[in-house]
Amino acid sequence: MDTGLWAFAAVAAGMIVLPGADFAVVVRGALRSRTDGVATGVGIAAGLLVHTTLAVAGLAAVLVAEPRLFHALQVLGGGYLALLGVRSLRAAARPAAGPVPDGAGTAAVPDGRLRALRHGFLTNALNPKAPVLFLSLLPQFVPPGHAALPRTMLLGAIVVAMGLFWFPAVAVCADLLGRYLRRPGAARLIEGLCGAMLLGLGAVLLVESLTR
Repeated sequence: MDTGLWAFAAVAAGMIVLPGADFAVVVRGALRSRTDGVATGVGIAAGLLVHTTLAVAGLAAVLVAEPRLFHALQVLGGGYLALLGVRSLRAAARPAAGPVPDGAGTAAVPDGRLRALRHGFLTNALNPKAPVLFLSLLPQFVPPGHAALPRTMLLGAIVVAMGLFWFPAVAVCADLLGRYLRRPGAARLIEGLCGAMLLGLGAVLLVESLTR
């Protein structure tokens, strides 16, 4: 039994399920439709694939070592989260138009799915802390004497697989609770909470970028 893989899986699972910007955008998408929520989750998994691939290739080290690149990623990531947060808060402030039927919009148009996919991907891919995290985490689970490349590729695949399962599952669960979550008052409250979380996380990144 490879105890190192089990230990890494436990760490990665805790990292994936911890509520944050990724979780917020998935719930935000699922409020619109199950399709949007699942597409957002798939986009987040694609962002995880980018980060793990960069870590495996060693490119994340260049990003971390070059202050200007890291600063630019902080500004982009913080700005994008803040933008999503402001949009959510504006949507929450609009007068309710009545309850949304369960499952409404599950057959979303392709443009809607692509937009949700893009939101998920950019939210994760523009996270400046992810390159640092993966660059420091993956090598710790490469046993002495093992080839680093195949092992880190396997570890990266585990992270992506977990993200590909967890975030669409969150979207499906949110959609199953649609009877309650899509009530006008509840929907506006959740939209507002997601917006406040995204705006707060974006503000933190922007402040950190100014103080570096």
